[in-house]
Amino acid sequence: METAVRGMINTFPAALDGLDTDATARCVEACITCAQACTACADACLSEGAVGELVTCIRTDLDCADVCTATAAVLSRHTGHDTEVTAAVLAACRTACRACAAECERHAPHHGHCRLCAEACRACEEACQTLLDRLA
Repeated sequence: METAVRGMINTFPAALDGLDTDATARCVEACITCAQACTACADACLSEGAVGELVTCIRTDLDCADVCTATAAVLSRHTGHDTEVTAAVLAACRTACRACAAECERHAPHHGHCRLCAEACRACEEACQTLLDRLA
């Protein structure tokens, strides 16, 4: 089944020079999934009894969600594509995901939402790296 992300890429009326369409679609989907997981994790952290111990996790979650959302938006715009900007955004997203995953992994043994968030962050980090490696 074709996802909306893949459908939009496949129906773009011009050639997507320099972009691996499969890797781009996977990265956009990973960014959207990660942004949702990070937002939900931050919210869940706010409901924990020891919220004071989760301040860094909450901040990292929210930063990562914002960067993933911005990355998905940049990757969804193809007209006038700028490889240098795309690479910079992907690198920033990879870094945010790596930091968020590391922070959530610290709390994963006690908070299932942190475990799930860390998994989404690692998947997004990998998708960003794959697309970075394939940029022309």
